[in-house]
Amino acid sequence: MASKRSSAALFQDKHEGNPTPAKTGYQKRAENIENEEYKNKHQPAVSNALKIKLDHMIALSPLTDNQAKFLEYYNRGDYFIGCFGSAGTGKTTLPVYKALEQVLSKDNSFERMVVVRSSVQCGRDIGFLPGDETQKMEIFQLPYKEICQMLFRRPDAWDRLKEAGQARFLSTIALRGISLDDSIVIVDEIQNMNWSEIFSIITRIGNRSKLIMCGDFKQNDLIHSKTDKSSFHDFIKVARSMSQFSEIYYTPNDIVRSSLSREWIIKCEEFGF
Repeated sequence: MASKRSSAALFQDKHEGNPTPAKTGYQKRAENIENEEYKNKHQPAVSNALKIKLDHMIALSPLTDNQAKFLEYYNRGDYFIGCFGSAGTGKTTLPVYKALEQVLSKDNSFERMVVVRSSVQCGRDIGFLPGDETQKMEIFQLPYKEICQMLFRRPDAWDRLKEAGQARFLSTIALRGISLDDSIVIVDEIQNMNWSEIFSIITRIGNRSKLIMCGDFKQNDLIHSKTDKSSFHDFIKVARSMSQFSEIYYTPNDIVRSSLSREWIIKCEEFGF
């Protein structure tokens, strides 16, 4: 019987015509490591994290009458809702909560939640952000990451939902030519959008979708812009003429973020700021 060494398989070198010894186990392992490193470096990362499920999400209850009103409108099937008013009232958190509750439900008719936001910076302009389009948009997704972390008690919830195709983030610069079907679309910070952006968003809404518009005209970051102006009030004027539109206006009395936030906003309004 031939020895294991002498019976080792050979493969023919096509260029030289000489038999070449088979690769050793060490060589194969080294190649496998190199290939794995190449894949990890050049291929999209695939998470092994547990899938986000509905029973992982905490339940939220309304803390104010206007929060209860939003839940009433949403639960009765309204599909064009405006949530406007003071900061810290839950006007974005509650729509995200209800949208994910519905998307993750086994008997739901929606495929995903889509958050749309204009890439307008708050306060001072810090210039161009580094990186590609995806990296540039990371900073604008932070509020939704925080909401999802709160709802699911895990810091990667937003990323896992996006990986599963159950959540999507879009900037208003990337809306042309798409149709948002079977989606719950939450348009946030609409006070920072011009008419072209608002018009483009609403005309993207496709079949079997809901649209929730959120904003506060007192937090308008376009107020000092020389080239842009907010179309918040123009949107309100048109939307209120539509029979499908339902509206909730949150006041400082609805602020639930903290007593400090509530008192500050109340006093600012008293002084006319």
